[in-house]
Amino acid sequence: MTRSTAANAQVIDSSGCEAAGGIMSFVSQRWTSAIMLAGARGARHFSEYRRMVGGISPRMLSVRLTELEQHGLVHREVVPSMPVQVRYQLTERGLSLLSAVDAITRWTHEPS
Repeated sequence: MTRSTAANAQVIDSSGCEAAGGIMSFVSQRWTSAIMLAGARGARHFSEYRRMVGGISPRMLSVRLTELEQHGLVHREVVPSMPVQVRYQLTERGLSLLSAVDAITRWTHEPS
């Protein structure tokens, strides 16, 4: 880097990197991206997620759906009916994150 380039370089704000690292850490937790993918493929009810995400326990599915909702990636809707139904749907934010996760996944399959 030349002196003029170094003098013109801006200081990098690492808060964006830390935020990205936090969400990447969350998405890389076991089951999280699989649940998001199931939502993108049409899962709406708890039982559909259980069926589509093979091997996940009901407790862990409940925990991950709650976390996804807290991050604003999934919307939870309680349908007043008998019995009460709960629907989950990926938010726009969740869909956009899923496309980023998909790009990273494809990148991991590229030859190095």
